[in-house]
Amino acid sequence: MFLLRVGLPDRPGSLGAVATAMGTAGADIQAVEIVEKYEGFAVDDFMVEVPLGTLPDALITACTSIPGVTVLWFSHYPEGWGLQADVAVLDEMTENPDRAEAILTHAAPAVFRVNWAAQIDRGDGRVIARTATAPDVDQLPLARLGSLDAPRCVELADDWLPGWPEMVIAAAPFKDRSALVLARKGGPAFIKSELARLRHLTALTT
Repeated sequence: MFLLRVGLPDRPGSLGAVATAMGTAGADIQAVEIVEKYEGFAVDDFMVEVPLGTLPDALITACTSIPGVTVLWFSHYPEGWGLQADVAVLDEMTENPDRAEAILTHAAPAVFRVNWAAQIDRGDGRVIARTATAPDVDQLPLARLGSLDAPRCVELADDWLPGWPEMVIAAAPFKDRSALVLARKGGPAFIKSELARLRHLTALTT
């Protein structure tokens, strides 16, 4: 299973052309989600299954053969994650308001397409909740993350935490003294609509 983030012209037929190209390369599209739209340009996420024997690079070649189409990101995508809608997370948060922050933290990898997430104290970086793939530490270095009192993105160089590679970070404060930190290994960079969604969801916790 792979996740492709594709930039394509925002005009009739573009999405169909990309889907056809992927099918020709042997990919089975499991889900498509519009990430962001600009004037004349769109960014879509494709979750695809590639059969054994098919080179994943063939997907990139097939997509970029279409005029105006670029592949912004391409990576393995864990089976079973699915493309989880924000509304599903909101429903669970509403039903369990006392656990809303932890629920959003553990759902974040599927919701935001990130490698890991952690809820940390904004004052000292203490880890309150984290996904299984997050750093197994008691605190994250606030000196490297910067202020978490407002939504922000930051790029962390190699070894920002001993033994950890370059990461792209997005963070937003919860209503209490904690914040949600999202991390992608190497990219892609968080775009405005993703940061807006992050800000919206963290603000809805009680």
